[in-house]
Amino acid sequence: MKKQKNIIYFIVAFILCQGTGIIGSVFTISAIPDWYAGLTKPSFSPPNWLFGPVWLTLYTLMGIALYLIWQKKGQDKKRQLVSRLFLVHLFFNALWSILFFGLKNPLLGLLDITVLWLMIVILTVKFWQTERAAGLLLVPYLLWVSFASLLNFFIWRLN
Repeated sequence: MKKQKNIIYFIVAFILCQGTGIIGSVFTISAIPDWYAGLTKPSFSPPNWLFGPVWLTLYTLMGIALYLIWQKKGQDKKRQLVSRLFLVHLFFNALWSILFFGLKNPLLGLLDITVLWLMIVILTVKFWQTERAAGLLLVPYLLWVSFASLLNFFIWRLN
């Protein structure tokens, strides 16, 4: 019975994170060939094909991290608080794609990604304090969103 419950928690964590990515991709995919392709981008902008595999990997790591937090014994109030913060952060994660690609507004995207970045920093620390492996799993995400924030800033400035 406990094993089935763990599997369900893992599946829910995985679906929440990958679902966020799917929501974002709905707004992203249609904007890439026309709007995004026409933007002036900085020289350090990676090729478009790289974004999908990176995000798929990051959402997977995020799901595993969330699952580890849910599996941590004790500290129920702390786990609940950090889980809620994680869910709110997923909203800001999906919102970025809506603002940047859906509305074609790099400035609104930049404002959102700044909030998102701050939330990821807090989550990484909180996850680390609760379950170190979970905190470590968020580090690549933090690094990528740091890079994405810089890229978003330069796209806004150049266009």
